[in-house]
Amino acid sequence: MKKRILALSASAMLSACTAEHNETPAIGMPNPASEYCVQQGGKLEMKQDKDGNQYALCHLPDGRVIEEWELFRSQK
Repeated sequence: MKKRILALSASAMLSACTAEHNETPAIGMPNPASEYCVQQGGKLEMKQDKDGNQYALCHLPDGRVIEEWELFRSQK
């Protein structure tokens, strides 16, 4: 009887030691236009038009301010 209790206790302790890894997966891919702006040394500024649509302006180190997708498309 003691052996059975000891075995059950040991298995209960071991099962409590199993770690659960609930890593949150990355959601989607990063915005390539935003990444390109930052790679050029720019800083992003989020804006919203009168209809509620969001867009980002890229403030470049040389003082230019350009919409992020316009900058991204101009690289090609």
